[in-house]
Amino acid sequence: MDLSTSTALVTGANRGLGRALAAELLSRGATVYAGARNPDQVDLPGAKPIALDITDPASVTAAARATGDVTILVNNAGSSTGADLLTADLDAIRLEMDTHYLGTLSVVRAFAPQIVASGGGSILNVLSVLSWVSFPQSGAYCAAKSAEWSLTNALRVQLADQHIRVAGLHVGYMDTDMVRAVDAAKSDPADIAKIAVDGIATGTYEILADETSRQAQAALAGGVSALYPQLP
Repeated sequence: MDLSTSTALVTGANRGLGRALAAELLSRGATVYAGARNPDQVDLPGAKPIALDITDPASVTAAARATGDVTILVNNAGSSTGADLLTADLDAIRLEMDTHYLGTLSVVRAFAPQIVASGGGSILNVLSVLSWVSFPQSGAYCAAKSAEWSLTNALRVQLADQHIRVAGLHVGYMDTDMVRAVDAAKSDPADIAKIAVDGIATGTYEILADETSRQAQAALAGGVSALYPQLP
């Protein structure tokens, strides 16, 4: 895919991986809409800030009407409540599903028609290694990311004949605000953004951005015992 002639929308582009993805797309010549709940927080030179709250259908509709020429959609906006499935408030669990699953779907439904009208393009859903393996202490996030992976697979097939390639980016910990309190090795978001945009350019369906994701994908074939060796 020729990125230099593309117009991209990146959700959650005001910080972290979203900002890095927008910057990487700009560096390769793409026109970039930087979506954020508060567009005043977008500080990326060259990007076009646009108000977008993916959990608000009216906001999604307004963003689609304000663009019209998007050929690359990057669904990056997310939430992380740290909600445990058994003990957390159900509102926190709903927020994870409303953001990662229903929010992502809402944005795809709004922007896919303009990608089709432009002759086709790409959608990238930012997933996680936690799409494939679940941690009890963040069970709601894991469940939402698993649902988003399933959504990605369904849309990949459904949109293929409309010349839209739907990719999923799987990655472990990155050095962002979302996991600031986690004491573990973390990737640089700028490095992950380069890998992700390379994947868009080459039409890769499943983009594995780090060794953690590659190991998790390989473990899927081993079943429960490979994914959760701590179980008796």
